[in-house]
Amino acid sequence: MEIIRIPRIMREISRELRAKGKSIGFVPTMGALHEGHLSLIKRAKEENDFTVVSIFVNPTQFAQGEDYDRYPRDVESDKEKLQKIEIDYLFLPDVESLYPQGYSTYVTVEGLSDKLCGKFRPGHFRGVATIVCKLFNIIKPAKAYFGQKDYQQSLIIRRMVEDLNFDIEIIVCPTIREQDGLAMSSRNLYLNEEERKAATVIYKALQEGEKLLKQGAQPVDVNLNMMEILKNEPLVKEIQYAGVFDPLTLEEVKEKQKKYLLAIALKIAETRLIDNLLVEV
Repeated sequence: MEIIRIPRIMREISRELRAKGKSIGFVPTMGALHEGHLSLIKRAKEENDFTVVSIFVNPTQFAQGEDYDRYPRDVESDKEKLQKIEIDYLFLPDVESLYPQGYSTYVTVEGLSDKLCGKFRPGHFRGVATIVCKLFNIIKPAKAYFGQKDYQQSLIIRRMVEDLNFDIEIIVCPTIREQDGLAMSSRNLYLNEEERKAATVIYKALQEGEKLLKQGAQPVDVNLNMMEILKNEPLVKEIQYAGVFDPLTLEEVKEKQKKYLLAIALKIAETRLIDNLLVEV
């Protein structure tokens, strides 16, 4: 595994690989790697000649007062994990190399970025789209891999790739869960034992919603049922959204249809957690 810190050098390596007809699989991360990340990386390795993983805690996707400064960082542990599964390149830039003095260009995907998480994290998806666009331009992968847990993010990235004519295939991989159903997330590290146990209510609500939809229930009734389950957990401090949405537009679904996105975002203590399920009936 070779560690590259300078964007220009990463770009040159990528150019040389592509000139030789080699395909590059890319997994962008913010580090604190867990089995969810590793599942994406393993798939990238299987489907491409070379694999690049980036670790970069992107400041532009954190609003003022969010957890940028305390976001989990453990680069040495991450390096060990990546070395073990034998990736080819770790791209590890610093903030100054990607956002130099005077930086003023941002990417906004309209129509999707202000829904769901976007309502509660203003500017978040502008930061996500901008950094992913920059990384795509540096690495120029054939395929890039994202997890379904961040469904809205992957939908926005797909739209950006289509709208800006990137020659990149976006692959969304299944959410990896703990044994009790909690979606793996770097932010789970914030939870104490009691909070961690309480967090399992998210998946329970999603599963109940899926069951009801498949039984033919109306979306509005599914919404009410999921909210009731979440409200019955005393450690849930705030429910930002929980309901049935259209998987393409992210609009709340009022009538029955064939495909649904069940999605939840809430806070347990000060930790914001998200999860979702795609349901086809």
